Amino acid sequence: QVIHRLPMPNLKDELHCAGWGPVCGCFDSGAASKRTKLVLPCLISSRIYVVDVGSQCRAPRICKMIEPVDVFWKCNKGYLSVTHPLPNGDVLVANMGDPAGNGKGGFVVLDGETFELKGNWENECEAPPTGYDFWYQARHNVLVSSAGMVPKVAGRGFNPDDLKKGVFGRRLNVWNLSCRSLTQCFDLGEDSLPMTVRFLHSPEAAEGYVGCALSGAIFRFYKSCEANNWAVEEVIRIPAKDVSGWIMPKMPAFIADLVISQDDRFLYVSNWLHGDIRQYELSRNCKPRLVGQVFVGGSILRGGPVTVCRDEELKCQPEPLVVKCKRVYGGPATLQLSLDGKRLYVTNSFYSTWDRQFYPSLVKEGSVMLQLDVDTDKGGLTVNKNFLVDFGKEPNGPCLAHEIRFPGGDAKS
Repeated sequence: QVIHRLPMPNLKDELHCAGWGPVCGCFDSGAASKRTKLVLPCLISSRIYVVDVGSQCRAPRICKMIEPVDVFWKCNKGYLSVTHPLPNGDVLVANMGDPAGNGKGGFVVLDGETFELKGNWENECEAPPTGYDFWYQARHNVLVSSAGMVPKVAGRGFNPDDLKKGVFGRRLNVWNLSCRSLTQCFDLGEDSLPMTVRFLHSPEAAEGYVGCALSGAIFRFYKSCEANNWAVEEVIRIPAKDVSGWIMPKMPAFIADLVISQDDRFLYVSNWLHGDIRQYELSRNCKPRLVGQVFVGGSILRGGPVTVCRDEELKCQPEPLVVKCKRVYGGPATLQLSLDGKRLYVTNSFYSTWDRQFYPSLVKEGSVMLQLDVDTDKGGLTVNKNFLVDFGKEPNGPCLAHEIRFPGGDAKS
């Protein structure tokens, strides 16, 4: 049930990801454990909103707004993506480009108390060619960041002619957290597009996973035996499908999001183009084992314009999904997992420009939020047919839903 709506004062922001301000994880800052501020960076406008969710938890309000011109002039950055609070209490925001939309990775820093823009986090000479997501492990003094896309090109939509031109990133970057310096880079393959980065939740863990959107590969990164050095290995590869009636003869497995359960036992993967969500069981030093899979949309549904000519995994094309009399369009994009690991939530808008290109019915009908019931004993996923948030019925909609956050903390906190 919708209990409140907070309208944004500007158009064409593209609220993509949301992160908390200083919280209990910021052990150096002495910040209270209660999460009271939500930071919303904008992927297109480069604006930053700070939303107060603590004063009236059932009626959030905007308490601060940082305009794009401040980000442009002070940091020479733009196209802001992912945010996390740092151990010292400040807030770190990753970016994808410069003010002109050229590729430029790195981070900008907000003051943890005033949310004033402090400047760049890394040295100018160490800014990667592109950027998107990051995660850190303070006890190992490491931050790992991924690559993204060149914003001004990706903003026009996906074009196969852009492949092999450096538009889509390929690097995984390892940073010294305290020194803010780049220590290692891994090349994950041309046009691999590594995006989502997730460390295991255990603060002692020296390993995590990164999903490559266009190659369909998931790499495990881990601390090697050599002092302070890290290594990567490919542990999952979702094969492309030979198709007709699509933009290319091969449809890649577009890995849009990853989430790891709080007990570090399961890894969940959203495959935005094929349309399935996968559950993998993790075990130390072994390749993840697929234990659950369910289709909640996608581009290869039966009766659609795309015909699958060759498929290494499926014997037939999946059926469209209908929940509470609502046909679900689009593909699974963003995931969020309940703290007990039994409910997996999913939205199906990835990026408005790409939504319009690949799923025009999604833009017309509005996106949804679904709930998947999780078998945490043997593994397995099932769509809950009694749960549906229909953003097509919003008063000023239809709307496109992306990030999901829990007030008390979640599997991405």
